[in-house]
Amino acid sequence: MNDNVLEKLKVLAESAKYDVSCSSSGTVRKNKAGGLGNTVGGMGICHSFTEDGRCVSLLKIMLTNFCIYDCAYCINRRSNDIRRATFTVQELVDLTIEFYRRNYIEGLFLSSGVINNPDYTMERMVRVVKELRTVHRYNGYIHMKSIPGASRELVNEAGLYADRMSVNLEIPTETNLKLLAPEKDHRSVYRPMRYIQQGMQQSIEDRRKFRSAPRFVPAGQSTQMIVGATSENDKDILRVSSILYQQTRMRRVYYSGFIPVNSYDTRLPALKQAPLVRENRLYQADWLMRFYQYRADEIVDDAHPDLDLEIDPKLAWALRHPEMFPVDINKADYAMILRVPGIGVKSAQFIVTSRRYGKLNASQLKKIGVVMKKAQYFITCNELPMYTVHEATPEYVRKILIEPKKKKSDDKQLPIIFPDSE
Repeated sequence: MNDNVLEKLKVLAESAKYDVSCSSSGTVRKNKAGGLGNTVGGMGICHSFTEDGRCVSLLKIMLTNFCIYDCAYCINRRSNDIRRATFTVQELVDLTIEFYRRNYIEGLFLSSGVINNPDYTMERMVRVVKELRTVHRYNGYIHMKSIPGASRELVNEAGLYADRMSVNLEIPTETNLKLLAPEKDHRSVYRPMRYIQQGMQQSIEDRRKFRSAPRFVPAGQSTQMIVGATSENDKDILRVSSILYQQTRMRRVYYSGFIPVNSYDTRLPALKQAPLVRENRLYQADWLMRFYQYRADEIVDDAHPDLDLEIDPKLAWALRHPEMFPVDINKADYAMILRVPGIGVKSAQFIVTSRRYGKLNASQLKKIGVVMKKAQYFITCNELPMYTVHEATPEYVRKILIEPKKKKSDDKQLPIIFPDSE
């Protein structure tokens, strides 16, 4: 690697670090004779995480950090006086292959600032992933950002080579997006999202008829929203996420706590650090929508537009609805068991399966994996004493469950812990 490429790598890797939507999942791309790499193993590739939950396993790089836009929240905005660099297509291809052969990485996360226009930038990115797949026969994981405003033809071509694609929504509402990024609009973001969705649906139909039909974005698409840069409450954010999951077949929505990289801009809030606890709660609420059959308007509503920062959203819902409890573990259906704090998806499945062979008691629930510290107030079973949320009162249960957490420093960066994953 020559000094020029190394210097570009330092600049562009630094510029790419604020995009969190880069974890890999949901694709299996097998190696072939004469090829290089694979994504066999269910999760796509092996990856590690930092303490705050961000994925660091891929070569996370930008094609360029030059940009025609002047977004207030972005470190690469046009008006910032920072070091700029641009990879050539060949430099980025060679860098990826060299890093893979040295066992530094197992995949590529490719994004870019916008130079000249969206199609010009997108065309160069497509050339990178196409050459990796067709010339070097690289079968490792590739996540490619789609540039807002790019044409259908370029998005469709990219989808044939990338495992996952994403278009960042950035700001949840159009009004606030216009406030911080006047040159952007949501239409340019939703359009490529629809192109990706349509390409995925067409690919599924084609592969039902012909097994040799090419796959299109097999790991699905994702997006990212910035949390805390604008005035949206958690209800606004989760409503947008819910619509994206329902209408665009979104695989993941990522929530990025606002980092004040441009503190001089008066349109931005004055924060010392990213709102990591709020970010964590949004991930937990997102988990409830995706795996626990909750609707967004159940988690947050007009009376409670923001998530409780002291307790997870599943427990918060249960304490707001004591009339739904206690749940009889030996009789309740799967959907209701899922709503019990301290019971995760796997534990709920074990409960439904196990009770076919006899009634379950407290010790058996503990062996299954139920977090009895939480669940004991919301369930009844064969041997559990009747000291539920009604006898204890929701206020007392809340007090008991949050007391240990108050000993921890609120300023420390917290890992992303999903509900009932302990």
